[in-house]
Amino acid sequence: MFTRVLRLPGFIIIVGVLAAVNRLCVKAGLRFAWTGQSLIPHNSGSRYNHAMRPRIAVESPPLSRAWINSTVSGKDLSRFRRALLLWYDQHRRDLPWRETRDPYRIWLSEIMLQQTRVAVVVDHYRNFLERFPNVQALAAASEEAVLAAWSGLGYYRRARMLHQCARQIAEQHGGFFPRNSEALFALPGIGRYTAAAIASIAFAEPVAVVDGNVERVLQRLVGIKFTGVNLTTPQIWRHAQSLLATSRPGDFNQAMMELGATVCVPREPRCPLCPVREWCVTQGEVPRVEPPSRQKKKQIWCALEWRNGSGSAKVRLVQRPKELSLMPGMWELPQSSESPRPLPASARWRTFRHSITITDYTVHVLRNTLLRNTPLPNAPPAAKAKWIAIDRIPQIPITGLTRKILKAGGII
Repeated sequence: MFTRVLRLPGFIIIVGVLAAVNRLCVKAGLRFAWTGQSLIPHNSGSRYNHAMRPRIAVESPPLSRAWINSTVSGKDLSRFRRALLLWYDQHRRDLPWRETRDPYRIWLSEIMLQQTRVAVVVDHYRNFLERFPNVQALAAASEEAVLAAWSGLGYYRRARMLHQCARQIAEQHGGFFPRNSEALFALPGIGRYTAAAIASIAFAEPVAVVDGNVERVLQRLVGIKFTGVNLTTPQIWRHAQSLLATSRPGDFNQAMMELGATVCVPREPRCPLCPVREWCVTQGEVPRVEPPSRQKKKQIWCALEWRNGSGSAKVRLVQRPKELSLMPGMWELPQSSESPRPLPASARWRTFRHSITITDYTVHVLRNTLLRNTPLPNAPPAAKAKWIAIDRIPQIPITGLTRKILKAGGII
């Protein structure tokens, strides 16, 4: 079982199975870090640098399943599951997609929640269901109508893939969702996580999910602070599966996600409120490291022109080229990355903050009626802009920024 004994000043470290070493070190009050090639003493106050630290030469095998499961196992595993599910039953947020086992509604919520905050999704979810109450209605709709209903959620490729998937379900599956994660995974726009979420919640398949929230919970449960090791993606999925309560797989998966979203949050976890704190190796000792910001900052100028006439209010919009990778075919206000010169002070209406992916925009909205002689530089020619009736706007896909501006102006 033991492969080597190495004497270091003041103590003896027995190197063997990684799980045994980890337990011995924790009991002895020692902390070690796995560098990928060796174990090195780890202490936040250590004066060793990487070149000075004594190393113990061992092979670098993958983490054993026994080590992964060492945090919660046996009778503790049953207690862990009960504690988490009890907390979820008492504290889960009241969200509309948790009131159903309809795979269509669960699928829709999961796609909408990708890279989008819950508060933003709730109203869009309800409005989308009013227009497309089932997969057949969604499959029969035009792409333009789907994008119009999706407007404001961003990441419009999700809407296009949603539409494509609905058509495939209608045409190849008779309008019924496959009942297992493997078959769901084969559908367009459905990844491993989404397939597992639909299968476990709608059909009670005992398959675990891993999203960003679940991954963070699992990394902290096994105690990366003490081991210096981040679980790999396959290890995370195996660990999630080993913890899963197969009697209530859908609720358990949602409980893990809820825990990460509301308690085990990234920067300042609320450890005293955690229902599974006694099983957590980290125990609140989470390093507060601010990730480097990837956000870029840009300024744009938009021209807002609208009028009442012939019994119908209209606004001037342009359509983005369909060959663009970002929001192709969407309608928006004429805009430019440069300010017109000269710019009358009275032309400036309002300034907005708006973010798209990794770019934060400062948006200056100008009254276009005052810019007839000073058009926006690099903006589409006036001939390409069209007057769109306000009552038509809900039927066409407009960008989220355009929707924000029109709402602020009381136009829609």
